[in-house]
Amino acid sequence: MQYISRALYRDQALSAIRAAILDGDLAPGAPVKDVELAERLGLSRTPVREALARLTDEGLVESKPHSYTRVTPLDTAPVRDAHAVIQAMHALAARLAVPKMGAADLTAMRAANGRFATALAAGDVAAALAADDEFHDVAVRGSGNFAVIATIERYTPLVRRLERLRFAAPPGRHSVAMHDEIIAACAAGDAEGAARLVERNWATLAELLEEH
Repeated sequence: MQYISRALYRDQALSAIRAAILDGDLAPGAPVKDVELAERLGLSRTPVREALARLTDEGLVESKPHSYTRVTPLDTAPVRDAHAVIQAMHALAARLAVPKMGAADLTAMRAANGRFATALAAGDVAAALAADDEFHDVAVRGSGNFAVIATIERYTPLVRRLERLRFAAPPGRHSVAMHDEIIAACAAGDAEGAARLVERNWATLAELLEEH
């Protein structure tokens, strides 16, 4: 029972700290101190340290012995690497999913894009992110490829902060039109065209990397 309890505390710390990083409460480059986080979360330092070790493996936290532990800046190699993989995997998902798509899938994509547009217009970044996830998830799940799905789930947190920046700025609204083009290609059964458009859609995050 003691092991299970410790694991639960670690998972609680992991979820809370990860959410704080992805939501921007812990900004890129911000110092991370286990003592302060433990006090903030009402936990001991042990589960917080374990959570930080996991977040280091995920690339969201980085440390230098006897120097610092901090939230990973946006312009680091791990973020760039993760973006390149995410971009490629989403394009592959579209290429695999389009031949199997039916009317229900297209309806789901249009509905998600509608919610996405509404959220952007309202300045609701959290809702925009959720709707964007729902839009792309149609192809990701439809691909039927467990490796594609697992890879996207593994590396999405590293690029989530870039997505938040994109959807908080006016240029992010261009994604609505890009989504419409992707839907049109899917409806036409153009797998290669859809893959290229998805890849272009995700390429907009690379522009943010250059700015940061």
